[in-house]
Amino acid sequence: MNIVGIAACTAGIAHTYIAKEKIQQAAEKRGHTIHIETQGLAGTQDELTPRDIKEADIVLIAADIKVNGRDRFNGKRIVEIPTGLAVKSSQKLVEKLEQVVNEQR
Repeated sequence: MNIVGIAACTAGIAHTYIAKEKIQQAAEKRGHTIHIETQGLAGTQDELTPRDIKEADIVLIAADIKVNGRDRFNGKRIVEIPTGLAVKSSQKLVEKLEQVVNEQR
């Protein structure tokens, strides 16, 4: 499965990067490709390319704030969660993403 997404917390510091790391670890452990963009105090980092988005099976938005560039995902299945859930339950989150993608097929 190919996952893309955005991580962004209210302060744009700790939870943004912890959520990104946890999600990436859980997805890679299950054999998935993943690219997570971060939005925070440092601006946008690891920005998703149009190709990344086009090739994605699902979009994950782990955010506690409004994210920029959401219109890039038009036509894609989007799952939205708070960053705290990504940090605490990343493995179950990836399993849920798998379920959502499999239901679409």
